[in-house]
Amino acid sequence: MSDVLDQLQQVLEARKQADAETSYVASLHAKGLNKILEKVGEESVETILAAKDAGLSGDNTDLIYETADLWFHTLVMLSHLGESHTAVLQELARRFDLSGLEEKASRGKQ
Repeated sequence: MSDVLDQLQQVLEARKQADAETSYVASLHAKGLNKILEKVGEESVETILAAKDAGLSGDNTDLIYETADLWFHTLVMLSHLGESHTAVLQELARRFDLSGLEEKASRGKQ
């Protein structure tokens, strides 16, 4: 599955330099970090609302769609800041042998 993330990362990097008139990703980069963060926030709220609706209806279709939008815009944000999904995957892998409570407690020590 990370093949999809790898392919998407390649597309996102290529589109950074594309024409903002013809590429949505390029237009986000051209508008700057604040616009990208606005989109991440918007997609976060839409994902939360879709989860709430899914909890009531049992239909996860919109939840999956909105989560994909959230992940996409988060990847654009990471790309804009010179990072990629691999750094996030490495951090998740690092946490495998930690309990969630231990990991959370360790953040206060940094």
